[in-house]
Amino acid sequence: MSVFASVVGQLADLLQPLFGVSAAAAAIVLFTAFVRLLVHPLSRAAARGQKARAALQPRIAEMRRKYRRQPEKLQEAVLELHRREKVSPLSGCLPSLLQLPAFFLMYHLFSSATIGGRDNELLGHRLFGAPLGGRWADALAQGGVFGGAGLVYAGLFVVVGVVAWFGFRLSRRTVGAQGVPAAGGEQVPGMEAVGKVVPFMSFFTLVTVAVVPLAAALYVVTSTAWGLVERAVLYR
Repeated sequence: MSVFASVVGQLADLLQPLFGVSAAAAAIVLFTAFVRLLVHPLSRAAARGQKARAALQPRIAEMRRKYRRQPEKLQEAVLELHRREKVSPLSGCLPSLLQLPAFFLMYHLFSSATIGGRDNELLGHRLFGAPLGGRWADALAQGGVFGGAGLVYAGLFVVVGVVAWFGFRLSRRTVGAQGVPAAGGEQVPGMEAVGKVVPFMSFFTLVTVAVVPLAAALYVVTSTAWGLVERAVLYR
């Protein structure tokens, strides 16, 4: 983690003339963009995979009708179809999974008082009036909603809310477009409920931002905003 801290620190030093006391926050945003660029090829592959899976839905619906009382044969037939068409049901998970190490590194980096036996100097960096190692609860305790740190979080929540709203609309449109009923007009059991719940997952980002250190929250917000634009382009 000391290597990661050194990278963030050096990047913050480079950005210091432009962003002043918020240089480390800018470094986190830039680092997040770099991570998203690295996984972008996988995101493109995931988009192609999702479109391919959507194209298979009518055939899978027919299989459900055919093997309605034979779940084992249904599973085998669906797996064989995916294998024959070279479509992986899990391809869409890879971009998110590969970002988890970067998020956890950021979380631990700004949650640790020491790094490599030395004081963690990054904890002294701020985004305007809010320390990057602080949390929303700390901001409320120290200055309230309208304190310096509280206002930073208020602005961040507004940004997250806007991104979540557009993510909600995009997810609802995507799920609706891919929701194919089973043969005979029957809805696949549970799919309607899933289709209603999935779009609301966009708002879980608000909870994450509220409980993690501000540095990790910046990572989440930047990554979520990037992902929203990426999905809007790749899934159109």
